[in-house]
Amino acid sequence: MSRHKSHKRTLTIAAIVLVVSLAVWACGKQGPTATSGMQSSAAQSNTNASGELHFKAPDGWVTEKASSSMRVAQYKLPKAEGDNDDASLVLYYFGATQGGTAQANIDRWISQMQQPDGSASKDKAKTETTTINGLKVITVDVSGTYTAEMAPGSGSFHNDTNYRLRAAVVETPKGNYFVKLAGPSKTVARWDQAYTDYLKSFEFK
Repeated sequence: MSRHKSHKRTLTIAAIVLVVSLAVWACGKQGPTATSGMQSSAAQSNTNASGELHFKAPDGWVTEKASSSMRVAQYKLPKAEGDNDDASLVLYYFGATQGGTAQANIDRWISQMQQPDGSASKDKAKTETTTINGLKVITVDVSGTYTAEMAPGSGSFHNDTNYRLRAAVVETPKGNYFVKLAGPSKTVARWDQAYTDYLKSFEFK
């Protein structure tokens, strides 16, 4: 009888040790998993695709009604003294995966400018990559004769001499936004600082 009780007590102690060991093992497994989950949530919040691009139009720019749903904002930049035309700036957004790559757009914008001497516009264009409020921004600045199509598929093209084009691709968690400013060189120069301030106002939140 004594031997039976001793054996029973031994089994009970062994069972308790096993339960405690399993509990400790389980806690050890759950710790890293919970931490990884929190890290994942934090990482996702830093690239929250449900945000929007916020920006501020500089004083002096005239806000116009967007002529299409792909135009987030559209402005007229009043002409400088001596110029016949105002400059125009449009902020485009085509969708999260639409609109083409940054380089494809930079190349296309450069091709819309022709040089009077027949040289390649890409050799005269100035491109730069910077970061604004955590957003990667690729810019291009090129002058010449502006030959872009007046409207997609219209078959009619600009032929505006002494023009300047400044444009940018703004990479956001929601996809690329595209900024395009075009107008007479003197007028664009008038708004150089305002354009820079406009880009610096971009913030995704």
